Amino acid sequence: MWNETDNSLQRTFQFKDFSQAWAFMTEVAIQAEKHNHHPNWSNVYNTVEIKLNTHDAGDVVTEKDRKLAKAIDAVFSRYQEG
Repeated sequence: MWNETDNSLQRTFQFKDFSQAWAFMTEVAIQAEKHNHHPNWSNVYNTVEIKLNTHDAGDVVTEKDRKLAKAIDAVFSRYQEG
């Protein structure tokens, strides 16, 4: 679940291991390029933290962030199926 905090959409994703977290990040990177919108994120072992806001709009949450969040959720859902 995404939380809107401090002018950004934020979510933490957990995976079974580092390799799965990295694969997720690779897929998210591809989605970010398609949306021409890039996340602030960090990764430690099996945890990926993502923050989205739109720099061009003054670092606030916009529809661009909501669309990318939805695409990220779709990527994550594939990892939950397996």
